[in-house]
Amino acid sequence: MNLGKYLDNVREKSPLVHNITNYVTVNDVANALLACGASPIMADEPDDAVEITAICNGLNVNIGTLNSRTIESMFKAGKRASELGHVLLLDPVGAGASSLRTDTALNLLKQINFDVIRGNSSEIKTLVLGSGTTHGVDADKADSVNDDNLAFMIDFVKDFARSSHSIIALTGAIDLIADSSRCFVIRNGKPEMGRITGTGCQLSGIITAFIAANPDNKLEACAAAVCMMGLAGEIAFARLQDGEGNSTYRNKIIDAIYNMNSEILNKGATYEVI
Repeated sequence: MNLGKYLDNVREKSPLVHNITNYVTVNDVANALLACGASPIMADEPDDAVEITAICNGLNVNIGTLNSRTIESMFKAGKRASELGHVLLLDPVGAGASSLRTDTALNLLKQINFDVIRGNSSEIKTLVLGSGTTHGVDADKADSVNDDNLAFMIDFVKDFARSSHSIIALTGAIDLIADSSRCFVIRNGKPEMGRITGTGCQLSGIITAFIAANPDNKLEACAAAVCMMGLAGEIAFARLQDGEGNSTYRNKIIDAIYNMNSEILNKGATYEVI
């Protein structure tokens, strides 16, 4: 499968992505989007957010740092983007860690149809069950996808895709990107990516750009984005020098995305479709 063409389309079309994202990672999300060839814009004031999302190609909603103002913006911008037929992604950061996060994510899903829901295993499990627990904004180890529970988890994400009418991107050591009938099992990435704040947030912005640029192949485009991010993590880790740590690693990941092309992506993507 030629996953590289979906990156080529991002670079050719340069979709404008509106991000209502968390304050911890907003700068890295913007730079990651620029690195892959998309164009980022951030607006979370309610009146501004509605107008801004109308001129964009996609909306990335990330609940990582919630407050009453940003919650209002998420609902207003989400409904406006849906009316306009724009692509939408929900990143339910920390769902299960607090009632506010869990309730906000569940209410967003009730009122807005998202093209993609991207989260770690604990966050996705919380959305399915309606409640849950998680280790801060990180997945609990007990919820992680591994080779022992892989078959069960593939069925789990397909079922959630069917009930939510969304593509489910469950990311972790093994990434599962699924609609109701197909699941990409992706094994790109490095464990050290989990020691950087924001790689998941960057990925959510990137996925939004990929599906905005490839609206007729959303599942494949989503899988291509996840493979690219994981591969960038591998390339960046290989380039770390003695004395360099997670701060340098973050920058090298963005550099690897910037220098990614279809040939590198097709050669380095590690996945199977089930």
